[in-house]
Amino acid sequence: MNGQPVSGASARAGREGRGRAAARLTALALGAVLVLTGCGGGKSGTADAGDGGPGATAVADGPSEAVVTIAPKDGAEAVATTGALKVTARKGKLTAVTVQDDKGTTVDGRIAEDGASWTPLHHLAASTRYKVHAVAKDGQGRESAKDTVFTTLVPQNTFIGHYTPEDGSTVGVGMPVSLNFTRGITEPEAVEKAITVTADPEVPIEGHWFGNDRLDFRPEKYWAAGTKVTVRLNLDGVEGRPGVYGKQAKSFSFTIGRSQVSTVDASAHTMTVVRDGKEFKTLPITAGAPSTTTYNGQMVISEKYEVTRMNGATVGFGGEYDIKDVPHAMRLSTSGTFVHGNYWASAGTFGSANVSHGCVGLQDVRGGYDKDMPSAWFFDNSIIGDVVVVKNSKDKQIAPDNGLNGWNMPWAEWIA
Repeated sequence: MNGQPVSGASARAGREGRGRAAARLTALALGAVLVLTGCGGGKSGTADAGDGGPGATAVADGPSEAVVTIAPKDGAEAVATTGALKVTARKGKLTAVTVQDDKGTTVDGRIAEDGASWTPLHHLAASTRYKVHAVAKDGQGRESAKDTVFTTLVPQNTFIGHYTPEDGSTVGVGMPVSLNFTRGITEPEAVEKAITVTADPEVPIEGHWFGNDRLDFRPEKYWAAGTKVTVRLNLDGVEGRPGVYGKQAKSFSFTIGRSQVSTVDASAHTMTVVRDGKEFKTLPITAGAPSTTTYNGQMVISEKYEVTRMNGATVGFGGEYDIKDVPHAMRLSTSGTFVHGNYWASAGTFGSANVSHGCVGLQDVRGGYDKDMPSAWFFDNSIIGDVVVVKNSKDKQIAPDNGLNGWNMPWAEWIA
């Protein structure tokens, strides 16, 4: 400026320039305000809730409408092992249900397709404390949960099943799984459902009841050699009859050894041993005499004794015989049919005549010490579960429940 006075025109021009600059700054400021306002317009109170406005956020953040109900109630005691546990949801769908005992064992269950209920797949154990945790979601995806604890009843009366074969044993191809219960069962479906029998390699296995206290399982045909069979007894808490509960929760397994099926021809007085499908040995035998014939049919060796006592009085023959040292005896029936060594008949009897009281006799010596005797050989080459088939005897077929002899029942009848 150099201290020079400014002319009027210059002064006006300067004022106008400053005014235009101020206007531009004002416009920019207003533009900035408009831009900021425009960016935030989607969150205004007039926005639609479906666009994520405050209305939608308030619903999502609110309490869930889903209501979870668990029966029995929290803290309940003496709860029934079947039918009492129920989990349901209203105004929502169940998404997760966990039921565990104090050992961490989980109860398997299934949520219904509509999400309204959860059902256990099997009974509960007796005398057991359970924890239940259930979660449901309402229509807005909000979760609601509930937890309860209850204890099942303590049974006053119980039952178990005595089973064969033994855990870890190797048995023949004819061995069924046989369970004999200590109490008569009036709810067979509940008991059978709590028992699973599986095989490797896999094969269909079905159970059959003999009366109300025995349940056997087998495949349609003899087991294949080398099969591994596993049995799981989940009987703890099963009400087998009114007020009587199972108390077993265990598993056992056994292996099928080589295949051996021996056929006794009572008319030809021979026994042919077939091992793994090939004829292995033929032995001379004596079967039941005309008045005390041997049963026909498929029989399974269920017991083996190096020596045993045989008394006719125990099987309905009065005092006809009482032999205290019968060697190499193998049981074929509950009623007293055996394959055993015979040292009291002459050597010429075997292979030519039937003189026994219904058993299959093989030549032997008293004391059974001679390993070259047919009876000793057969005893040493047989295992529990091997099959002995008797044919051409003038007797009826053995009953399927007389021993482990369910193979004499047709498959269609077995599974009926």
